[in-house]
Amino acid sequence: MIRVLVADDQTIIAEALGALLRTEPDLEVVGLATSAPESVRQAAEAAPDVVLMDVQMPGAPDCRDGFEATAAIVATRPQTKVIVLTTFGRPGYLRRAMEAGAVGFMVKDASADRLVDAVRRAYAGFRVVDPDLAAASLSIGPSPLTRRETEVLAAAAGGGSTAAVAAATFLSEGTVRNHLSTAIGKLGAGSRAEAVRIATDNGWL
Repeated sequence: MIRVLVADDQTIIAEALGALLRTEPDLEVVGLATSAPESVRQAAEAAPDVVLMDVQMPGAPDCRDGFEATAAIVATRPQTKVIVLTTFGRPGYLRRAMEAGAVGFMVKDASADRLVDAVRRAYAGFRVVDPDLAAASLSIGPSPLTRRETEVLAAAAGGGSTAAVAAATFLSEGTVRNHLSTAIGKLGAGSRAEAVRIATDNGWL
């Protein structure tokens, strides 16, 4: 039996994926996690062979999203294979997933047969990545932003004031302005909003 953990913050999706996988005679669902830290905890406790990991989930300072949860799981359980499963097929997301240690990357509109096949292939030691998305990921390259610039730009994505971004990131307003200015320049954007759009479209936020 292939032991599978499903991690998705939308309970209905997690339960639907679990129900789908349970129809397969060789797959056993050993847990459903709804946050990034919970997925790490359940992976440690349930010892799954494969994890289906959502990207955008509630997190904590030490495990903020599906990418960081993937890295944590792979670091403590290298024998566990992680497939990142997301709504957004962004090239930057693929690169971040691979850098975190995932062996697969799929979008949620994939067919049930493809998803089940991906679980089996990952368990067997193969990578499961769409070739067109892989080519796009290579073409755009890695994010030019530092971790702090990414955090500040993400905090600014909601359109809040510099003071609000500073409060959210525990930085001074001057430091926030400097990081935003640098990020805008690196992305070749004309404004904060355009920088957010470029970074989001490429999967860097």
